[in-house]
Amino acid sequence: MSLQLAEQFEANEQYEQAYEEYKKVYAQTPDDVGILERLGHLSLILEKTDEAANYYYEILKRDVANPLAYEQLMSIYENTDRYKYYIYRGNKNSIEGKLDFAVNDFKKALAHANEDETQVVMTRLTLANLYRQLGQELKAIDEYNLILEYDNLHEEIFLQLADIYMHDEAYPSAIDVLQRAKQKGFDTDRINEALAAVYLKSGDAKSAIQYTKDELLKIQCMLELGEIQEAYAKLNNLPDEYKALPRYFTLQAQYCYSSKDFKKALNYIEEYNKLQPNSPLTFQMRALVYEEAGDDYNAHLNWGKYNMLRGNKDIAINELLNAVQLKADDTNLLFLLAELLTENGDVNHAAEYYERIAQIDPNNKEALVKLAAFRESIGDYRTQVDYLEKICEIDAKDLNALKNLARAYEKTKAKSKAIEAYTKYLELVKDPVDYKMAKDRLDKLDQGVGEAEESVGLIDKIMGFFNR
Repeated sequence: MSLQLAEQFEANEQYEQAYEEYKKVYAQTPDDVGILERLGHLSLILEKTDEAANYYYEILKRDVANPLAYEQLMSIYENTDRYKYYIYRGNKNSIEGKLDFAVNDFKKALAHANEDETQVVMTRLTLANLYRQLGQELKAIDEYNLILEYDNLHEEIFLQLADIYMHDEAYPSAIDVLQRAKQKGFDTDRINEALAAVYLKSGDAKSAIQYTKDELLKIQCMLELGEIQEAYAKLNNLPDEYKALPRYFTLQAQYCYSSKDFKKALNYIEEYNKLQPNSPLTFQMRALVYEEAGDDYNAHLNWGKYNMLRGNKDIAINELLNAVQLKADDTNLLFLLAELLTENGDVNHAAEYYERIAQIDPNNKEALVKLAAFRESIGDYRTQVDYLEKICEIDAKDLNALKNLARAYEKTKAKSKAIEAYTKYLELVKDPVDYKMAKDRLDKLDQGVGEAEESVGLIDKIMGFFNR
């Protein structure tokens, strides 16, 4: 009854009574955002602004993207607390993806922080995260370094700054930040493990092993230090729960690599790949093993795939080109290279590799489809027809190829062939929209109207010029 009574009081503009009844409902259903909105609204009507702010804040705890709550909080604090006003406006812009506006809002909030250390630190931390999202790493670093001048910090701030330096491979800077954390009293497992990871990444396994409690990381350090047999003994004596972890298989692979047992190393890498499919590390490890084993083809192939996953397209293309020079008849490799070249905007070069695939495997439908599309894109409709005819020979029920072939016949002024292709298409197509489109084209051709009488491709025009 309380909810109905509250709504009745509100409808009768008995706001104080409605407010009290809604509070009773809220006590029973504290996560009901609709009730919180009513309480916030009534609090404003009754000029209970502090209570209204609290209700809208509670809404955001349950629904961080609630636009009404942000708007009302901004309205509440606009003339009373400019710091909070800009904070809520910045959060609203951030959630809406307007990151540049959010940055400006948090900068303005800093100007109204009144030297409150907690407000300054939290605002600068938010700015640092926004700069990271915007890809402005140097500005993010500046914010973190300003934060580190304050006391009463959290270890997470040091870890975040170290992570940026790690990403940029600025290992000495990452080490310095983490050592500063220890000096400020954060001699914790997280800081020490982060230090160990940075030292190992920088090639200093001797320092890394001093900081870590992680048994797997200790074994990795021992392998790096050349303590091969000691590391292997420790690896094999690990409790069973370690032997199901992906890192266990990478360490076994590393040991086998060091022992020149490349076949076994590849088996362990495959076990790792089952747990972490398509990881860049899989291809990196394979590439290193194949390099050491003298298998240049597979080394280049895996370095190519590794760099593809890392977003280094130019390096990936170069590695795959080297692989093609060593093995020119691997159609999977040729497809991979052609797709990568296409992604990189080099469609002409990509077409060369699709043509190679078609030469190796004349019935490779996927390559023929790519070649037909390429020829259409450059206006070479006659060659497009050749590829499409081949596709239709391979698969007479390929509706898309048949439709494209009919259109290509029109463009090459092969009216009778276009009519024949559209007629076959109409016999097979089920979709009513596609059926009507083809029927309309066929009717126009029967009436002597359409592209078959008027359209000439770019290549046709050029050839026509030279044939004059």
